[in-house]
Amino acid sequence: MSVLPLVFTSGWASGINAYAVVLLLGLFGATGLTDEVPGSLQRTDVLVVAGVLFLCEAVADKIPYVDSAWDTAHTVIRPVAGAVVAVLLAGGSGSLPELAAGAVGGSTALMSHLVKAGTRMAVNTSPEPFSNVGVSVLEDLGVAGIIIFAVFHPVAAAVIAGVLLLLGLLVLVFLASRIRRFLRRRARRREERRPAGAGGPWPHG
Repeated sequence: MSVLPLVFTSGWASGINAYAVVLLLGLFGATGLTDEVPGSLQRTDVLVVAGVLFLCEAVADKIPYVDSAWDTAHTVIRPVAGAVVAVLLAGGSGSLPELAAGAVGGSTALMSHLVKAGTRMAVNTSPEPFSNVGVSVLEDLGVAGIIIFAVFHPVAAAVIAGVLLLLGLLVLVFLASRIRRFLRRRARRREERRPAGAGGPWPHG
Protein backbone atom coordinates (compact mmCIF):
# COMPACT_ATOMS: atom_id res chain seq x y z
CA MET A 1 0.00 0.00 0.00
CA SER A 2 3.02 2.33 -0.03
CA VAL A 3 2.07 3.87 -3.37
CA LEU A 4 -1.54 4.62 -2.38
CA PRO A 5 -0.84 8.14 -0.98
CA LEU A 6 0.88 9.17 -4.22
CA VAL A 7 -1.94 7.63 -6.26
CA PHE A 8 -4.56 9.58 -4.29
CA THR A 9 -2.64 12.85 -4.48
CA SER A 10 -1.93 12.53 -8.21
CA GLY A 11 -5.62 11.76 -8.75
CA TRP A 12 -6.68 14.91 -6.91
CA ALA A 13 -4.18 17.01 -8.84
CA SER A 14 -5.15 15.41 -12.19
CA GLY A 15 -8.72 16.58 -11.70
CA ILE A 16 -7.41 20.15 -11.67
CA ASN A 17 -4.57 20.00 -14.19
CA ALA A 18 -3.73 16.55 -15.53
CA TYR A 19 -1.05 17.82 -17.90
CA ALA A 20 0.88 19.45 -15.06
CA VAL A 21 0.78 16.17 -13.11
CA VAL A 22 2.17 14.14 -16.01
CA LEU A 23 4.81 16.78 -16.75
CA LEU A 24 6.00 17.14 -13.15
CA LEU A 25 6.03 13.42 -12.35
CA GLY A 26 7.82 12.70 -15.61
CA LEU A 27 10.46 15.34 -14.92
CA PHE A 28 11.01 14.09 -11.38
CA GLY A 29 11.41 10.56 -12.64
CA ALA A 30 13.70 11.55 -15.52
CA THR A 31 15.99 13.53 -13.21
CA GLY A 32 16.23 10.62 -10.78
CA LEU A 33 14.62 12.44 -7.84
CA THR A 34 12.17 9.58 -7.33
CA ASP A 35 11.98 5.90 -8.23
CA GLU A 36 8.16 5.80 -8.03
CA VAL A 37 7.58 7.20 -11.54
CA PRO A 38 7.45 4.57 -14.31
CA GLY A 39 9.54 4.96 -17.44
CA SER A 40 6.50 5.52 -19.65
CA LEU A 41 5.91 8.90 -17.99
CA GLN A 42 9.56 9.86 -18.40
CA ARG A 43 9.65 9.49 -22.18
CA THR A 44 10.66 12.61 -24.09
CA ASP A 45 7.61 12.54 -26.37
CA VAL A 46 5.27 12.26 -23.39
CA LEU A 47 6.97 15.19 -21.65
CA VAL A 48 6.85 17.36 -24.79
CA VAL A 49 3.15 16.67 -25.40
CA ALA A 50 2.31 17.24 -21.72
CA GLY A 51 4.30 20.49 -21.75
CA VAL A 52 2.52 21.84 -24.84
CA LEU A 53 -0.92 20.90 -23.49
CA PHE A 54 -0.04 22.41 -20.13
CA LEU A 55 0.75 25.73 -21.84
CA CYS A 56 -2.56 25.57 -23.74
CA GLU A 57 -4.42 24.95 -20.50
CA ALA A 58 -2.51 27.74 -18.74
CA VAL A 59 -3.89 30.21 -21.31
CA ALA A 60 -7.43 28.84 -21.73
CA ASP A 61 -7.89 28.47 -17.98
CA LYS A 62 -7.54 32.22 -17.40
CA ILE A 63 -10.15 33.45 -19.89
CA PRO A 64 -13.74 33.82 -18.60
CA TYR A 65 -16.18 31.32 -20.14
CA VAL A 66 -13.36 29.77 -22.18
CA ASP A 67 -12.21 28.14 -18.94
CA SER A 68 -15.63 26.57 -18.42
CA ALA A 69 -15.71 25.32 -22.02
CA TRP A 70 -12.24 23.84 -21.46
CA ASP A 71 -13.44 22.18 -18.25
CA THR A 72 -16.43 20.69 -20.06
CA ALA A 73 -14.14 19.21 -22.71
CA HIS A 74 -11.95 17.71 -19.97
CA THR A 75 -14.75 16.08 -17.97
CA VAL A 76 -13.65 12.72 -19.35
CA ILE A 77 -9.98 13.50 -20.01
CA ARG A 78 -8.99 14.42 -16.43
CA PRO A 79 -10.53 11.38 -14.68
CA VAL A 80 -9.09 9.06 -17.35
CA ALA A 81 -5.69 10.71 -16.96
CA GLY A 82 -5.93 10.32 -13.18
CA ALA A 83 -6.77 6.63 -13.57
CA VAL A 84 -3.99 5.99 -16.10
CA VAL A 85 -1.35 7.73 -13.98
CA ALA A 86 -2.53 5.76 -10.95
CA VAL A 87 -2.33 2.44 -12.81
CA LEU A 88 1.17 3.27 -14.04
CA LEU A 89 2.31 4.22 -10.54
CA ALA A 90 0.85 1.02 -9.08
CA GLY A 91 2.29 -1.12 -11.84
CA GLY A 92 5.71 0.34 -11.25
CA SER A 93 5.77 -0.58 -7.58
CA GLY A 94 3.66 -3.74 -7.58
CA SER A 95 2.38 -2.86 -4.11
CA LEU A 96 -1.21 -2.08 -5.10
CA PRO A 97 -3.49 -3.90 -7.57
CA GLU A 98 -3.69 -1.86 -10.74
CA LEU A 99 -7.48 -1.90 -10.98
CA ALA A 100 -7.83 -0.61 -7.43
CA ALA A 101 -5.27 2.11 -8.13
CA GLY A 102 -7.11 3.15 -11.27
CA ALA A 103 -10.38 3.34 -9.36
CA VAL A 104 -8.83 5.52 -6.65
CA GLY A 105 -7.02 7.81 -9.08
CA GLY A 106 -9.93 8.13 -11.50
CA SER A 107 -12.65 8.72 -8.91
CA THR A 108 -10.54 11.23 -7.00
CA ALA A 109 -9.75 13.06 -10.24
CA LEU A 110 -13.45 13.14 -11.15
CA MET A 111 -14.41 14.66 -7.80
CA SER A 112 -11.70 17.31 -7.88
CA HIS A 113 -12.58 18.10 -11.51
CA LEU A 114 -16.21 18.67 -10.54
CA VAL A 115 -15.06 21.00 -7.76
CA LYS A 116 -12.83 22.91 -10.17
CA ALA A 117 -15.48 23.16 -12.91
CA GLY A 118 -18.20 24.20 -10.47
CA THR A 119 -16.00 26.81 -8.83
CA ARG A 120 -15.15 28.28 -12.22
CA MET A 121 -18.84 28.53 -13.11
CA ALA A 122 -19.39 30.49 -9.92
CA VAL A 123 -16.40 32.75 -10.61
CA ASN A 124 -17.69 33.43 -14.13
CA THR A 125 -20.77 35.11 -12.69
CA SER A 126 -18.45 37.95 -11.66
CA PRO A 127 -18.31 40.77 -14.26
CA GLU A 128 -14.53 41.29 -14.00
CA PRO A 129 -11.92 38.88 -15.46
CA PHE A 130 -9.28 39.20 -12.76
CA SER A 131 -10.84 36.63 -10.43
CA ASN A 132 -10.43 33.98 -13.15
CA VAL A 133 -6.73 34.73 -13.45
CA GLY A 134 -6.28 34.67 -9.67
CA VAL A 135 -8.10 31.38 -9.20
CA SER A 136 -6.22 29.81 -12.11
CA VAL A 137 -2.83 30.87 -10.74
CA LEU A 138 -3.74 29.46 -7.31
CA GLU A 139 -4.76 26.17 -8.90
CA ASP A 140 -1.52 25.94 -10.89
CA LEU A 141 0.59 26.69 -7.84
CA GLY A 142 -1.45 24.29 -5.71
CA VAL A 143 -1.03 21.41 -8.15
CA ALA A 144 2.69 22.05 -8.57
CA GLY A 145 3.23 22.42 -4.83
CA ILE A 146 1.35 19.31 -3.78
CA ILE A 147 2.91 17.08 -6.47
CA ILE A 148 6.41 18.24 -5.50
CA PHE A 149 5.55 17.70 -1.83
CA ALA A 150 4.06 14.27 -2.60
CA VAL A 151 7.28 13.06 -4.18
CA PHE A 152 9.13 13.58 -0.90
CA HIS A 153 6.29 13.27 1.65
CA PRO A 154 3.51 11.20 0.03
CA VAL A 155 1.45 10.52 3.17
CA ALA A 156 1.38 14.14 4.33
CA ALA A 157 0.57 15.28 0.78
CA ALA A 158 -2.32 12.79 0.58
CA VAL A 159 -3.75 14.15 3.83
CA ILE A 160 -3.56 17.69 2.47
CA ALA A 161 -5.16 16.60 -0.82
CA GLY A 162 -7.98 14.89 1.11
CA VAL A 163 -8.64 18.01 3.19
CA LEU A 164 -8.62 20.21 0.08
CA LEU A 165 -11.02 17.86 -1.69
CA LEU A 166 -13.42 17.88 1.25
CA LEU A 167 -13.24 21.68 1.56
CA GLY A 168 -13.79 22.01 -2.19
CA LEU A 169 -16.94 19.89 -2.04
CA LEU A 170 -18.26 21.99 0.83
CA VAL A 171 -17.49 25.22 -1.05
CA LEU A 172 -19.32 23.79 -4.06
CA VAL A 173 -22.47 23.42 -1.97
CA PHE A 174 -22.28 27.06 -0.88
CA LEU A 175 -21.69 28.19 -4.48
CA ALA A 176 -24.67 26.24 -5.86
CA SER A 177 -26.79 29.35 -6.44
CA ARG A 178 -24.02 31.09 -8.40
CA ILE A 179 -23.46 27.96 -10.46
CA ARG A 180 -27.16 27.85 -11.34
CA ARG A 181 -26.95 31.54 -12.31
CA PHE A 182 -24.03 30.77 -14.63
CA LEU A 183 -25.91 27.89 -16.27
CA ARG A 184 -29.00 30.07 -16.79
CA ARG A 185 -26.86 32.83 -18.30
CA ARG A 186 -25.12 30.41 -20.65
CA ALA A 187 -28.44 28.90 -21.73
CA ARG A 188 -29.81 32.40 -22.36
CA ARG A 189 -26.80 33.27 -24.51
CA ARG A 190 -27.32 30.14 -26.57
CA GLU A 191 -30.97 31.03 -27.10
CA GLU A 192 -30.04 34.56 -28.15
CA ARG A 193 -27.46 33.25 -30.60
CA ARG A 194 -29.73 30.63 -32.15
CA PRO A 195 -32.28 32.99 -33.84
CA ALA A 196 -29.46 35.26 -35.01
CA GLY A 197 -27.68 32.36 -36.67
CA ALA A 198 -30.86 30.87 -38.10
CA GLY A 199 -32.31 34.13 -39.44
CA GLY A 200 -31.34 35.96 -42.60
CA PRO A 201 -30.76 34.67 -46.10
CA TRP A 202 -27.76 32.62 -47.07
CA PRO A 203 -25.17 34.67 -48.94
CA HIS A 204 -25.08 34.03 -52.66
CA GLY A 205 -21.78 33.23 -54.33
